[in-house]
Amino acid sequence: MAVAEPIRVEVVCLRPGEQIMRPLSLPAGATVAAAVAAAGLSAQADPQRLGVFGKLCRPDTVLRDGDRVEMYRPLRADPKVLRRRRARGG
Repeated sequence: MAVAEPIRVEVVCLRPGEQIMRPLSLPAGATVAAAVAAAGLSAQADPQRLGVFGKLCRPDTVLRDGDRVEMYRPLRADPKVLRRRRARGG
């Protein structure tokens, strides 16, 4: 039986004034949660705000070689409210 090659992924976390990008090599079958843990960012991760290449996903999502795991921060303001305010000229 052949041993699966490791996969290379990147974990990205953007915060005001800080950008964390951690390239990782993980075993095939690794999940989003495993990548976040391997990057040392579990404490900052909200399981409801994780994604791969801009699409929300669950922590148990299996990664593929070349994936970029993204940790999203909460919005400070609702974009719809801001758009309405700009449309009114305010």
